[in-house]
Amino acid sequence: MTTKELLYVEDALSHEQYFQTKCQETMNQIQDAELKSCVEQMAQKHQQIFQSFYGLL
Repeated sequence: MTTKELLYVEDALSHEQYFQTKCQETMNQIQDAELKSCVEQMAQKHQQIFQSFYGLL
């Protein structure tokens, strides 16, 4: 893996962690069960994407 590719993966990992954290924070503030479930699914999806990128390393 080139240095540029490695930097891209590191950036992607950082973004996915940020998105997951924001989803978790938002989920804790939502009262509506259906909307909370939707945000929870987004958090799980970002975790899966993070794991996929992490697997590249």
